[in-house]
Amino acid sequence: MLSYLHAFHAGNFADVQKHAALTLVLSMMQAKPSAIACFDTHAGSAIYDLKSERARKTAEADAGVQKLWAHRDSLHSEDWQSVIQVLSQFNAGEGQLTVYPGSPAWIRQSMRPDDSLTAFELHPAESGQLAGWAAEQKVRVMHEDGLKGLLKQLPPKQPRLMALIDPSYEIKSEYLDVAQALLKAWQKCRHGVYLVWYPVLTSGLQTTLKQAVKDSLLRKVWCSEVHLNAAPERGMTGSGMLVINPPWGFDDRFAAMIEDMATEQAVGLSHEHGWLIPE
Repeated sequence: MLSYLHAFHAGNFADVQKHAALTLVLSMMQAKPSAIACFDTHAGSAIYDLKSERARKTAEADAGVQKLWAHRDSLHSEDWQSVIQVLSQFNAGEGQLTVYPGSPAWIRQSMRPDDSLTAFELHPAESGQLAGWAAEQKVRVMHEDGLKGLLKQLPPKQPRLMALIDPSYEIKSEYLDVAQALLKAWQKCRHGVYLVWYPVLTSGLQTTLKQAVKDSLLRKVWCSEVHLNAAPERGMTGSGMLVINPPWGFDDRFAAMIEDMATEQAVGLSHEHGWLIPE
């Protein structure tokens, strides 16, 4: 089932949360000089036009990254500056944003010469656009299932690992698939930092993923969720991140960023965070 296209949702509040976590993790990992092998299991098309028909049909970026951009001068956490810098690199001028980078583009902007990025994408149209973008970006693109592909690539040649796992969850079984793949990846590379995004739904399906992770052998799992105060009656009411092996101090720094997102962004968000599985 490959009907999901992220262009309809690029730059929404869930993207802001996910890419803020991704940027902070990479920044903190790069405090050490050793190289990082980065993996993006569901990479999408890398670059999104916020003026496109698809983006404007939902206008989700208006209550997401556009709000953040409008309040960028009043954000309290200094860790937002890396996010704002990346957005500035893709957008000229001081008005509203017109271009939003997807996860592989965020990772690529943070990479050092010895770091690497492998991006997986199964959707034929998305993978074609991704490959076109990656041709001059020192990014390896693989047209295959990202969960299976990640496991085949582990352990990496580089001494450290960062993996982003963020499927669309179109199929209900993906919640358990992600939990199982995450455990297998951790068993292959226990020192790796793994980021798992998931939607918070009225159906509560996300609890399947969280409980499977709780019941596993995994340790050091930090959880962050943001919730829409004016939640819809059906569908996605919030956004969650699981971070396995977060860098020391990540929890406090990311919590401060999300507090900014909830207050300064003024999109009607509440948030909660804590250890799903303690250190």
